[in-house]
Amino acid sequence: MPFTELNSRMVEARITPGQRMFSQRGAMLAYRGEVSFTPNIQGGQGGIGSMIGRRIAGEATPLMTVEGSGTVMFGHGGHHVHVVDLTGETLYVEADRLLAFDGSLQQGTMFMGSQGGVMGMVRGQVTGQGLFTTTLKGQGSAAVMAHGGVIELSITPQRPVHVDPQAYVAHRGDVRNKLSTALGWRDMVGRGSGEAFQLELSGQGTVYVQASEEKL
Repeated sequence: MPFTELNSRMVEARITPGQRMFSQRGAMLAYRGEVSFTPNIQGGQGGIGSMIGRRIAGEATPLMTVEGSGTVMFGHGGHHVHVVDLTGETLYVEADRLLAFDGSLQQGTMFMGSQGGVMGMVRGQVTGQGLFTTTLKGQGSAAVMAHGGVIELSITPQRPVHVDPQAYVAHRGDVRNKLSTALGWRDMVGRGSGEAFQLELSGQGTVYVQASEEKL
């Protein structure tokens, strides 16, 4: 059930009988055909455990279940939309950046501290991003939102990537993250740009970075 990018801020998905997808509430812009939209209380493909995980994480991003036969156009708040195609790997993404995704994907919640240790916990406190991150795993597609478009950066064991935490959108692959400090003389004299903290991603995979440091 792949997405078709209509422009940089809108995608279209074909819904067929027997299949379903999930979207952020309020993300439907228009549709054709016999399509139904119902509030999702089961936590997506991950079931009740996924829902509980999101409750613990404090994520207030309710989902809609989309079913029927037709095509649906999605977009939200004028944000740029980027489609990520998964072929069995796991996508790690902040819940409020998820626009829509295939119902076949297994949804879960991961405690970022389990990867980043104490630094992962500090990341949540300092950057305003949650300590928990939504995971999507399997065969399918997900549409994520960002400010000013998205660029994909490859992460390799020889070349880790450092990202401003506010510019981070999502990542996938066998990747570890930790928060590092980058204090320079400007920070010491109170003229820093606010980039004293950097998210270091190492391993093998891809990170998605937005062109703006603004939050959604």
